[in-house]
Amino acid sequence: MSSLLAKGGARLRSLLPSRADLAAMGRDPRRDLPTGLTVAIVALPLALGFGVSSGLGAEAGLATAVVAGAVAAVFGGSGLQVSGPTGAMTVVLVPIVARYGTGGVLMAGLIAGLMLLGLAVARAGRYMAYIPASVVEGFTLGIACVIGLQQVPNALGVAGPEGDKVLVATWHAAEAFVNSPDPAAPALAAGVVVVMLAGARLRPGIPFSIVAVIAATLVTQLFHLDAAPIGDLPAGLPAPSLGFVDPSALGSLLAPAVAVAALAALESLLSAQVADGMTVGRRHDPDKELFGQGLANIAAPLFGGVPATGAIARTAVNVRAGASSRLAALAHAAVLALIVFAAAPLVSRIPLAALAGVLIATAIRMVEVGSLRAMAKATRADATVLVLTAVATLALDLVYAVVIGLVVAGALALRAVALQARMDRVDFRPDLPGNHGEEEHALLAEHIVAYRIDGPLFFAGAHRFLLELSEVSDVRVVILRMSWVTTLDATGALVLKDAVERLDRRGIAVLTSGIRPGQRRALDSVGALELLRAEGREYATTPEAIAGARGHLQRAGLLPAAPGRTAPAPDRTAPVTGRTGPVTHDPLVDTLPEAK
Repeated sequence: MSSLLAKGGARLRSLLPSRADLAAMGRDPRRDLPTGLTVAIVALPLALGFGVSSGLGAEAGLATAVVAGAVAAVFGGSGLQVSGPTGAMTVVLVPIVARYGTGGVLMAGLIAGLMLLGLAVARAGRYMAYIPASVVEGFTLGIACVIGLQQVPNALGVAGPEGDKVLVATWHAAEAFVNSPDPAAPALAAGVVVVMLAGARLRPGIPFSIVAVIAATLVTQLFHLDAAPIGDLPAGLPAPSLGFVDPSALGSLLAPAVAVAALAALESLLSAQVADGMTVGRRHDPDKELFGQGLANIAAPLFGGVPATGAIARTAVNVRAGASSRLAALAHAAVLALIVFAAAPLVSRIPLAALAGVLIATAIRMVEVGSLRAMAKATRADATVLVLTAVATLALDLVYAVVIGLVVAGALALRAVALQARMDRVDFRPDLPGNHGEEEHALLAEHIVAYRIDGPLFFAGAHRFLLELSEVSDVRVVILRMSWVTTLDATGALVLKDAVERLDRRGIAVLTSGIRPGQRRALDSVGALELLRAEGREYATTPEAIAGARGHLQRAGLLPAAPGRTAPAPDRTAPVTGRTGPVTHDPLVDTLPEAK
């Protein structure tokens, strides 16, 4: 018990910030503090917009950016990661708000934070590498479409209809606008989109999102446009509270919490990878990152914040602006906190249409046309997975989309691996032991056929080999050269056993050569190895298998015995019949698989 506690304590300490991490924050504050200010300017309209889009309000987005941003900056596994509310998370939160309300979202975030801590302790961060790029690109495209469609009601200046189906909500919002059109809100949203997209092309280093939002707010105030503002914001963060906790709702919120935790883990680790790719010599710790995001998602709901993840766009701005340590992300959270306390009345006047424009422009910039084109051209399987994942994200939800994408990608990958396996007929005469005349060669070739199996013999393609073997005819012996089989599972072993029994019923003996030690467990588990041994059909090398086949033909009277000796009787008691004793592998032969 004490050893388990010691291991647990050591594991927990490995997830906490190291002295080196904390010391790095004080090395270059003159560089990190201005960077944090730049990131905060970019993050402010996004935090407000994603808070509104989630259904909990702008104040929830700001609380998340401040609290989760600070906690994840200190405890995360990437020194350059910036965390907060994101568009992908709002896609998951909208249906939770519609069904469970504000308290349900906060509770789901808290549970998700605990789940992330569990994933960190279980060292699950390493499995991020197994998610195919086509799935990532597909759900990124789907998320971008959903984020853009979610902004249509605010961009048109109409009330957002109830419900969580974004396509239906968008259609109803368009109908409402057509019935009572007002160009003010669409003009503001379109102006913000144009300024952000054009500005990003001309001057990438300038935060045009805040410029566009300020301009839209001034235009609204000066010309008294009928554009709905954010509304009153509290001057400061709410006091920590557990008032939203409802123990009776824990069971029903478990599934939504799993979705939130899965997305938080996925997007945060993706964002950390982006940061690594933009720098030289930096590598994040995926388990520490999950731990930091877990703590951030536990803390944010206590202050009324929505679930948070690592934010790819803000992280990229942080790296490009020159961040050197966690201090930049921490400074970003501090600046946003100062805005919450000092400028809440000004922020409350920002038009919702302007924030909608910010998020529409953000969604457009999320779509990397070059990456999508390259992925679509790579293989038909990649294109299929990308399209299915994107459509599922739009029609269902993000978690289902990722699951569908992973399942389809896995199935297509298995199919591709299975198709690489081959069973080729080979000429066995170069391996024929001893000196034999042309007449015996001709007799052997007439009655013996040899096949070499290359690649994996497993569930995805094993039955194809059974069909090929079942079609063998007009011979008395089939030799299967197994040394080139890379993988053999229980299905492959069953197929081999079935082939031996089927051909045996037709009077055709199946002999094997070169079975590797790693393949014996699967063969033994289904009884195939016992069958081969009992029937005298397993040999270490191809020459020995040919000698065994020749003995079989001699005993059947199809081949004359060699002068001066009689055909050997099969040894039914040896561990590997056809030999006198246990299998011993010739090192020279083992290094030449073509001789097996």
